[in-house]
Amino acid sequence: MQIGPYLLRNNVFVAPMAGVTDRPFRQLCKQLGAGYAVSEMAASNPRLWATEKSSRRTDHAGEMEPKAVQIAGADPQDLADCAKFNVERGAQIIDINMGCPVKKVCNSWCGSALLQNESLVERILDAVVGAVDVPVTLKFRTGWNRDNKNALRIARIAEQAGIQMLTLHGRTRADGYSGDAEYDTIAAVKAAVTIPVVANGDITTPEKARDVLAFTGADAVMIGRAAQGRPWICREIDHFLRTGTYLPAPMVAEVRALMHEHLKAHYAFYGEFLGVRTARKHIGWYVRELEGGETFRRQMNLLESTADQLAALDQFFESQHRLGERLQYRPVSVVDESLAA
Repeated sequence: MQIGPYLLRNNVFVAPMAGVTDRPFRQLCKQLGAGYAVSEMAASNPRLWATEKSSRRTDHAGEMEPKAVQIAGADPQDLADCAKFNVERGAQIIDINMGCPVKKVCNSWCGSALLQNESLVERILDAVVGAVDVPVTLKFRTGWNRDNKNALRIARIAEQAGIQMLTLHGRTRADGYSGDAEYDTIAAVKAAVTIPVVANGDITTPEKARDVLAFTGADAVMIGRAAQGRPWICREIDHFLRTGTYLPAPMVAEVRALMHEHLKAHYAFYGEFLGVRTARKHIGWYVRELEGGETFRRQMNLLESTADQLAALDQFFESQHRLGERLQYRPVSVVDESLAA
């Protein structure tokens, strides 16, 4: 699959998720088989560009190519300027967010709120595509609510504007992350346009990825919440799509080493104080399907230093290794639905 001049190594992508897909996590996902990963959304308001939070979100130093930045806003000129600003900082692909359903985003007429105003959507897409000489893509939802679904019209507007790839989350803004994804709408969009279409929503297993690709005709799948704490799902899905066979669960020793690599990069990216605190959610996701994971997560949340976190992690994986050489998953009933874009 290709986006502009960039030939991707496979069609298993990682979704942009606020507070999750920072540079260390994107890099890890790419190392573990993701063909493509997009940054957390960067605000188009120029007053926010110099903030520490925005600077981190647009930091791609050393990241595997292509480097994709998602931008969010409601003003066409601001979004165009934001796209240019990020291209100057190294972005090779610009993705426009019209999919985030979070209330504070939609209350500012950003994210999926834009789907209520198709003329504004058209002006935004025209402005951003015209502002930069890199590929521009769009991530959106099927509509504002079940009575106001306009994904087909948005897709045609996007193609006409020069958007080079569409990622469609198969839910409306009103759905949030509940209910089943509308794969029939994704299939209809794929049939209506000639540009690549990526299916997003509830892609949680290799079999689900295969079935969604077959049903929708989409060119790729995008993994969101299922990659939290399990970034190797990318290689598991890619392997299954290519061979029809399953990879075994990862070795305990490998995951221990991967978590060390991830956390050390995370601490270097955020610094000691913020790094310890923001690492807690990642650690919680890694261990939630493992024996003793919930108890360990509660204990981890009390630790205040990077050294203590890493030492505790080693002790936890010693206990996992006693259960077997490979991870022993157990089902969980609670999934964090608050962060995906």
